Amino acid sequence: MKVILGFEQARVFLSRNRSLAARQVSPELLDAIAQAFGEPLTPEEAVTRIVAQVRTEGDAALRHWAERLDGVRLQQFAVGVEEIETAHEETPLKVRQALEHAARRIRAFHQKQRARSWLEWDDDGSALGQLVRPLRRVGAYVPGGRAAYPSSLLMAVVPAQVAGVREIVVCSPPQRDGHVNPVILAAAKIAGVTEVYALGGAQAIAAMAYGTETLPRADKIVGAGGLFVTLAKRQVFGEVGIDGLYGPTETLLIADDSAEPAWVAADLLAQAEHDPLATSILLTTAEASARAVSAELDRQVAHLPRRAIIEKSLQEQGAICVVRDLAEALALANLYAPEHLCLLVREPWSLLGQVQNAGGVFVGHRSSEALGDYIVGPSHIMPTGSTARFGSPLNVQDFLKITSVFALSDQAAGELSASAITLAEAEGLQAHANALRQRMSEH
Repeated sequence: MKVILGFEQARVFLSRNRSLAARQVSPELLDAIAQAFGEPLTPEEAVTRIVAQVRTEGDAALRHWAERLDGVRLQQFAVGVEEIETAHEETPLKVRQALEHAARRIRAFHQKQRARSWLEWDDDGSALGQLVRPLRRVGAYVPGGRAAYPSSLLMAVVPAQVAGVREIVVCSPPQRDGHVNPVILAAAKIAGVTEVYALGGAQAIAAMAYGTETLPRADKIVGAGGLFVTLAKRQVFGEVGIDGLYGPTETLLIADDSAEPAWVAADLLAQAEHDPLATSILLTTAEASARAVSAELDRQVAHLPRRAIIEKSLQEQGAICVVRDLAEALALANLYAPEHLCLLVREPWSLLGQVQNAGGVFVGHRSSEALGDYIVGPSHIMPTGSTARFGSPLNVQDFLKITSVFALSDQAAGELSASAITLAEAEGLQAHANALRQRMSEH
């Protein structure tokens, strides 16, 4: 893991373009695409082809791409209620209890985010307000590639339920046997989801966006996934709502000399084991701490089963940056706008007010990001790739729509019309001005 000394060099490293367009595509992925499609294509071109075919051919296209890309022949995509029940029963009790514990905490947190409809009346009889209504149908994508993520199902589904969404469909990739990972099905049972489909990748996103003979279209698609999923979400946006475009996961830790090196190293390794493209970054004010953390990384990684993934992630994406003080560290963190920001310092609350850009802030030595991944409460579906500059974690508002309400009395309409006519004429919209004059003359 590279060590970077000084603010300016750290700034250059952290300023790298992390947008979807700038993402590097490995030769291995390009080769796999060429084999699957019979010709060289970029990921964008491959996704365009999949999405277009699902839109026009429906279930037939889903079967074709499931066989071509997932290596499974599917006669049906819908997972039966009995299979969900069986998966739940066969999941170890300890796992079920942990999922239930997580679901309760996720629900309790998001219930505090509920918005409300309101209407305010003026003395003259006018009223202004808003109607808050849940989306009718939401599709949640739950990854199942390198690993199964039942926690991601809970993090996507429970906020939608709190918002009042009545129809929630889950799509998750089939395993080699054609079935969705049983722990994901157990999570679906615990969350109360009965509509699950063994569909993955861009074809799942297209199916939820446009609908097929088997799967009705959704109003919005949420959840993180791989490159094909993200590109597909971008392509279908407008036909359907999306929560965001998520890239590889990332954590940035700010530590001073009070941080335990073994804990810091463990947090960096936990992030790196997700994916070779995952990013683990440490900003520390103590060069001795940087050396101690580096030694701990070497010691701990030797015993981890996903060592190859971790080492590639740390080598290619990670860094330990030594800066002068916490002010410099906060400036770099706000520049980077990480998905996860961990404050492992003596006085973490003193830094919280200075945080401008982060998906989630983990305050203090005990508040590990790994806890946030599973059970603390806020959704772990968070903005990546510096989109925390303008984006938010998945939350109840993602599943609500607001309708404005206008109700004007004769008096209020008359008082407002003169200014409205002036603005309409300034914009060159004479019909607008005439519509307002009609009512003024009748009044």
